[in-house]
Amino acid sequence: MSARNQIVHHVFFWLKNPLSVDDAAQLIDGLKTLKAIPQIKNLLIGTPASTMKRDVVDNSFQVSELMYFDDVEDQDIYQTHPVHVAFVEKYGHLWNKVVVYDMIANEPEE
Repeated sequence: MSARNQIVHHVFFWLKNPLSVDDAAQLIDGLKTLKAIPQIKNLLIGTPASTMKRDVVDNSFQVSELMYFDDVEDQDIYQTHPVHVAFVEKYGHLWNKVVVYDMIANEPEE
């Protein structure tokens, strides 16, 4: 499948207890449950990298996840999927801020 029209869903989480290793581990475990959603084509979970400090780099978050979907419809299905709803209900108490960046791939087909 071409990357054209693929949806990239990038979510950043700021924990209520930003120094808590246990809270970060719990959130990461919860994010792993999202792999059960068939519309997710790829799921990457991580924490801030120790890259060069620059004005344009924001590594103030504690956990991030990056998902790929074939199209907008699959991303919409994900939003209301019972596994996603259960994730928010079970782990939502861990974070105080979430920022989402969604992108649609516009590269030309080869």
